[in-house]
Amino acid sequence: MDAARRTFCAAGGLLLAGCASSRPDARAAARAELGATGKLRAAINFGNPILASKDAAGEPRGVSVDLAREAGRRLDLPVELVLFNSAGNVVEAVKARQVDLAFVAIDPVRAADMEYTAPYVIIEGAYLVRNGSPLQRNEDVDRPGTRVAVGRGSAYDLFLTRELKSAALVRAPTSPEVTNLFLAQNLEVAAGVKQQLEADAKRVGGVRLLPGRFMVIEQAMGVPKGRVASQAWLSGFIEEMKASGFVAESLRKHGIEGAGVAPADGRNRR
Repeated sequence: MDAARRTFCAAGGLLLAGCASSRPDARAAARAELGATGKLRAAINFGNPILASKDAAGEPRGVSVDLAREAGRRLDLPVELVLFNSAGNVVEAVKARQVDLAFVAIDPVRAADMEYTAPYVIIEGAYLVRNGSPLQRNEDVDRPGTRVAVGRGSAYDLFLTRELKSAALVRAPTSPEVTNLFLAQNLEVAAGVKQQLEADAKRVGGVRLLPGRFMVIEQAMGVPKGRVASQAWLSGFIEEMKASGFVAESLRKHGIEGAGVAPADGRNRR
């Protein structure tokens, strides 16, 4: 590597990741970690419809599926899609090293057990209420007597656990079950992925979303804690996938609206 390239790679975390991921030794080190079982075991979470869903034949589809398969192709590893219905279960699988790669929202609690790339997609968290609810703004939710349904272990659960001071959380087993729990227990608010709640509102009727968002969720690739070679290679990979238009095209192909490609980001998130 010449002096100019060394200077370029030293400019920041993003450039370091990109330069490292292009070297054969960096790829080999990542391949050894990610493919220790002879295959790349990628966790796919159906609890977030922005990331993954099932097609008419019941097969996994979505941006996380596309990214997992592309990473496997570049590493020359067969990909095993390990399917989950909640982010909480995905995180537990990462902690137990039952999967090699996951697609999760960045959160400081999870960082204790996981190495992150920078985000590849940004989505919004929203609140759902009944049409007759007195709540009109996101700021109205955090008050005594308000009960908020949320998916156990989801990014929204972790965020609201820290942020809400007066309202109480009621946890559904998975994020797709939040609206049904909200209705069944006559709760005041449901919290989750904006697109999921919009679909639920059309399905059940008599409910509305509060304007705007209460949080922005940064979706990243994650690997078990300590797998720094994998994190470094995937950091360069995900930046290339954003810059090349791969992520944007995947979102378009799968008909995902309301989610945006994350901007280039050099910070090393762990």
